[in-house]
Amino acid sequence: MGRLDPAPFLRGTAWLDGGRPVRADPADLDRLPWDIAARAALPIGVRLEFTAAPGTRAVRLRYRATVPEAGDPLAGLRHCFALWSGTRFVGETCADPATEATVTVPLPPGGGVFTLHLPEGQAPVPLALWAVGGAISPAPARPRWLVHGDSITEGWWSTRPAHSWPATAGRLLDVDAVNLGFAGGARGELVLAEHLARLPGDLITLAFGTNCWSRVPATADWMYATVRAFVGLVRQGHPDTPLLIVSPVLRPDAEHTRNALGATLTELRRAMERAGRDLAAEGDERLLVLPGRPLLGPEHLADGLHPNDTGHARIAAAVAEVLRPCVPLSRPEPSGT
Repeated sequence: MGRLDPAPFLRGTAWLDGGRPVRADPADLDRLPWDIAARAALPIGVRLEFTAAPGTRAVRLRYRATVPEAGDPLAGLRHCFALWSGTRFVGETCADPATEATVTVPLPPGGGVFTLHLPEGQAPVPLALWAVGGAISPAPARPRWLVHGDSITEGWWSTRPAHSWPATAGRLLDVDAVNLGFAGGARGELVLAEHLARLPGDLITLAFGTNCWSRVPATADWMYATVRAFVGLVRQGHPDTPLLIVSPVLRPDAEHTRNALGATLTELRRAMERAGRDLAAEGDERLLVLPGRPLLGPEHLADGLHPNDTGHARIAAAVAEVLRPCVPLSRPEPSGT
């Protein structure tokens, strides 16, 4: 089978900028804070999904990526590709880091539908793929789930991209998770609400707030008003789409410590949840609120802030439980972005 254009196989894509997956609107970057624009260049959550015919022995991917810095103790893991089939992990294949390389990923016998997670931290750009000993085709389209948040949503401290809570919940829900988490960001930037409004999506989740305690301090009143404004802008593009607000998970150092404006994370969390409940009571019947505080204990945090793999799995399970009744039964055609 000849080389194939990877574009029809890409999932988790928000926008394409010259064929490169990006996570903010390329035509609107000048209105974003520089740190969010930088994080948006990383293809977090982007993956390849394909159906392999019986007898297909492997899939081969040509890609371009950055290489680890000299002396990186984890250099051997930086160009690893994880293969999944539904909720089942199949295996991992690591390539020697190079700016352009080809990796051959073995497939189990019998064919089926597979997801290939990319080494997203190295900003990979798929160039071509092809089957070895058989044939592959793009996997069927699934409902798109837009997930906005901070470094926790981006997947920090999960040991592999496939272990982040959006990736895990996406598998549980059988949806196309589009990761719009920005480390250090998700501080209620209303430009990002407008970006979300323009993106096609069948489900939306907003999971931010912890960076409103310290990185850019906020008050509870500000949080309440910002959540209402953020949801209002998203609703301009998605008036009837199921929308879940997840308030901040446990952060022990911030729960009862006042920030520069006098607010604790507990107070910010309550303001966020109250804004969501008030919007629902005022008529937004498809808006849901999941309190984040009960989801994790201290043992589920890797560094006192970010979840470990178990913590990510717990968030994913709770989110999937709430969203499962909202997942559309139909499988739409892929949307161009």
